[in-house]
Amino acid sequence: MSAIGLEREATVVTPVTLEGRHVRLEPLTMAHVTGLAAAAAGPRRTYGFTTVPQGEAEAAAYVEVALGEQGARRSLPFATVDRARGTIVGSTRFLNIEFWPWPAGNANQRGVDRPDVAEIGATWLGESAQRTSINTEAKLLMLEHAFDRWRVHRVSLMTDARNQRSRDAIVRLGARFDGVLRAARPASDGTIRDTAAFSILESEWPAIRSRLHARLLQ
Repeated sequence: MSAIGLEREATVVTPVTLEGRHVRLEPLTMAHVTGLAAAAAGPRRTYGFTTVPQGEAEAAAYVEVALGEQGARRSLPFATVDRARGTIVGSTRFLNIEFWPWPAGNANQRGVDRPDVAEIGATWLGESAQRTSINTEAKLLMLEHAFDRWRVHRVSLMTDARNQRSRDAIVRLGARFDGVLRAARPASDGTIRDTAAFSILESEWPAIRSRLHARLLQ
């Protein structure tokens, strides 16, 4: 399902291409700026609670920030490509990648270069790609990478507490609602955002993976 080698790398949190039937997630680079700007140039009515660049200058700044986070090993950003059309339709990333300090020999440490937890977020899609198999398969590819390749203990998914559309989509993935973090961070509209927090645990992943594969076959 995904283009992931099983050989051990010097660090596992390195750019990787994840590819399925409907979508290809490419490591985000400055070469994607024009495509991102084009993907975001359509109707913006669904972007009220999401940071989405407008125009090439904003897209370039957006990519630069994402790559800075990647350089600090806190983030792994992707350009989302519609395989059928061969066009960029949005972006997504792993965020808040954490490496926990484990005592030597602890069975919960899967490798010193493997993250313990990660968040999937900063996700947006152009209107034509919304509510299609692209988003479902992109999430499946990322969850497979996190749980099957990195072997994380938890994947978090966060959204503005006001964004009911996003909250419903996260629940449909199979994530559990953990609660609301009040005044958690700046919101995309300049207010202070309450964050609705969801998560998937390693023990819950096999059942969720089966359901997502079944959804993509419908």
